[in-house]
Amino acid sequence: MDTTALLKSVPTGLWIGGEEREAKSTFNVLDPSSDEVLVAVGDATAEDAVAALDAACAVQAEWAATPARKRGEILRSVFETLTDRADDIAALMTLEMGKVLAESKGEVTYGAEFFRWFAEEAVRIGGRYTPSPAGTGRIIVTKQPVGPCYAITPWNFPLAMGTRKMGPAFAAGCTMIVKPAQETR
Repeated sequence: MDTTALLKSVPTGLWIGGEEREAKSTFNVLDPSSDEVLVAVGDATAEDAVAALDAACAVQAEWAATPARKRGEILRSVFETLTDRADDIAALMTLEMGKVLAESKGEVTYGAEFFRWFAEEAVRIGGRYTPSPAGTGRIIVTKQPVGPCYAITPWNFPLAMGTRKMGPAFAAGCTMIVKPAQETR
């Protein structure tokens, strides 16, 4: 895909509640080699953050109740999508950050692997049943979703550090709110 078409394919709104929403304001993503504007993307407000939290809370119980096998299958499909689109994602990352293309491709591969790993781990989430140290009772440890999780990703490894946080949260049955770094260089 050529650069112009690639940049036009970038979602520029806010992703809240499973849909892209237009933001009240935007900020420019600049090419670090020329300071040219690559694209203007949505700049979330405090109200948008509350809307994201409300949306994550609204579906938390449903996602937590989704069988682990199904959560794993969804995570696996995300891994496959990232892998299939690796070249385009890496090209965008290089344009935005100025990373060498090989490093961007490496980050996409590394980041996608978190989804594959946690797709397989989703079905292994269990608990523990052990005798108490005094031998007078039993200790039962049950693992369960804690609710919406929050992540702020760094500018220098945006995809890999995002997937590193999203993979385990989604596998465990938690919804997620992600705030990417605005600074990309």
